[in-house]
Amino acid sequence: MEPPLLSDAEEIAALYRDLSKFPSLSHACIGPEVTTQYGGKHCNIYTEWSQRDLERAENVKFCRQYLIFHDSESIVYSGPSGNCTEIKGELLGRDSPSGTQKAVLRKTSSSKGEEKQFLEVWEKNQKVKSIELTALEKHGQVYDDDQFGCLAWSHSETHLLYVAEKKRPKAESFFKPKAPELSTGEELAKTERDKAIKGEQFVFYEDWGETLVAKSIPVLCVLDIESNNVSVLEGVPEHISPGQAFWTPGDTGVVFAGWYHEPFHLGLKYCINRRSSLFHVDLTGGQCELLSDDSKAIWSPRLSPDQCRIVYLENQASGPHLQCSRLCMYDWYTKFTSVIVDIVPRQIQGGFAGIYSTALPEHCWAADSQRVVLDTTQRSRQELIVVDTATRSVCSLTRGSSLGSWVLLTIDRDLMVARFSTPNSPPMLMVAFLPPAGKEAEVNWVCLEETSPIQGISWGVHILQPSPDQDNPQYRGLDFEAILLKPTQIPEKTKLPLVVSPHGGPHSAFTTTWTLYPAVLCQMGFAVLLVNYRGSLGFGQDSVDSLPGNVGTQDVKDVQFCVEQMLQEEPLDPKRVALLGGSHGGFLSCHLIGQYPGTYKACAARNPVVNMASMIGSTDIPDWCMTEVGLPYDQAALPVPEHWAKMLLHSPMQYVDKVQAPVLLMIGEEDRRVPPKQGLEYYRALKSRGVPTRVLWYPGDNHALSSVEAEADCFMNIALWLLQHLK
Repeated sequence: MEPPLLSDAEEIAALYRDLSKFPSLSHACIGPEVTTQYGGKHCNIYTEWSQRDLERAENVKFCRQYLIFHDSESIVYSGPSGNCTEIKGELLGRDSPSGTQKAVLRKTSSSKGEEKQFLEVWEKNQKVKSIELTALEKHGQVYDDDQFGCLAWSHSETHLLYVAEKKRPKAESFFKPKAPELSTGEELAKTERDKAIKGEQFVFYEDWGETLVAKSIPVLCVLDIESNNVSVLEGVPEHISPGQAFWTPGDTGVVFAGWYHEPFHLGLKYCINRRSSLFHVDLTGGQCELLSDDSKAIWSPRLSPDQCRIVYLENQASGPHLQCSRLCMYDWYTKFTSVIVDIVPRQIQGGFAGIYSTALPEHCWAADSQRVVLDTTQRSRQELIVVDTATRSVCSLTRGSSLGSWVLLTIDRDLMVARFSTPNSPPMLMVAFLPPAGKEAEVNWVCLEETSPIQGISWGVHILQPSPDQDNPQYRGLDFEAILLKPTQIPEKTKLPLVVSPHGGPHSAFTTTWTLYPAVLCQMGFAVLLVNYRGSLGFGQDSVDSLPGNVGTQDVKDVQFCVEQMLQEEPLDPKRVALLGGSHGGFLSCHLIGQYPGTYKACAARNPVVNMASMIGSTDIPDWCMTEVGLPYDQAALPVPEHWAKMLLHSPMQYVDKVQAPVLLMIGEEDRRVPPKQGLEYYRALKSRGVPTRVLWYPGDNHALSSVEAEADCFMNIALWLLQHLK
């Protein structure tokens, strides 16, 4: 028996609209502690959320505040304080150390459509400063991304530090007519900044790639709040791009992460393996000093509350883009650097699997300036851990809880604010006090903003052990996992259609978190299988290292093995199996329909890699093409013919003659990671072989196709494509 699938386009759109309304929780900040006349304490928690607005075709940002009454160890009472308020034009916002002021970077558009940026300072009940940075012409656009961006208060609360694009000289044509002669007084009034360089309007500036387009030469900038004066810091070496900056103890200098951009920029988004170091610029002497190894990749430096120690994450500056990281600590006064948590090759039965994170929370230190709290992927979950820098021990703060996933938003005076969700429960806001050292497992979480589980979706995590013939001889005995979502009300003896989704990366992971597409597909009546094949994050560094050199074989076999296991163990219909994947997940989907044409009846791929040999010359991550096929990458070396051949042989393109399943391709015109020509190359190959194929082309969208409009349109087209071809 086949259970009915939701197949009416309007009903599917209504279902998507309903589930897309659940907001995601992006930011939290804890206000100053207030002691009442009766001796009780309370504080305010400010939260920022974002929600898809399909009518406006944009993500809407809003804030909500909550009150917490506590005794510094446990929460006595908590609840929301008023309703939600939409936030307009706010790019960055940061409370001052004392909590009495707030700095905001805001963008506005004039009636002529010109975009301006303002730096504002708010205090008590008013905006006390509003400085139009655009008009000052000291620098270009301010960075608000999570790679470089920062808005850091000095400890004295008199200065603000931020990162912006370096000011470019004005340029004009060689043929622009000369301006009329000016008198001497007028000539003096015509400042240096108005002089344009001839013939330079079309000079090419490299940028940092996908999602960081137009971010080319960042500079550190300081606003003196009292005088309204903005200055660009001197002393940062020319070959370094600075970001993630904060003030040193005593406000005498600035500490920042700096990325090396010689001989040329490589894409940075999701690439924690880019050579970078920790630097200190002394504001009194303008000297720049290196604080870390200059041959590694470091990011997310965070200063302890007592201003004595800086923790940061570290990787090798090569190899897979995402991998297991070290947690390092630099002592400001002894100048000594130590490794607090090292790379974990293998997870010991049920133990800690290592740190996998693209950023530490902005506030991650406990009040004792000894412990650090962060979230990390552990197999198919996102867990919160506390690391004791003195004993170097690691303890989970979430292990005993239900099998969902956690993200730490902030910790301040040991009050932690976190986000929790599961594949069938949208994000909830959770708070707890961090217990004293040694008693962390006794943490008691309180939910501030509940959501009810979505009816009709069940899920579970399956552990898979590859057969002996599929074991990797260099890394034997690795297992992997998959998350299976199923509709709950299944009549007996019915078989569900299955949508198989391998993740991108390839070094990333699906976690047991709320994700829109799988939830809607499941409510439509599909089972959805999210596969964390060997090479995924969260399973130890050996798992990550097992894949380079074996893409297109090991990862493909793992997904196929997983599908075959699930078809045997679960109520799934082997005649109605489809693939859905983006990026490397699209690479795997295209491989699977070519290598196992009998298994899959349809395929939908977002910006898939189909030919690594043709991709290497146009992507922002050429190193990926070499590394993943097992070749060393050198920025100055040119691939030799054998390298091109190897890249082609690892790519789905070599199996295109065997493809039978109809293929839907979704392509972002502005994709810098997997250039759109990749999808078009596959489209032409399929069309010339008579395979039904359709292309959706999204102008203005990049690799993720995450704009509200593109994301919604993709989903509807995927759903209708699956229904059409899984009949």
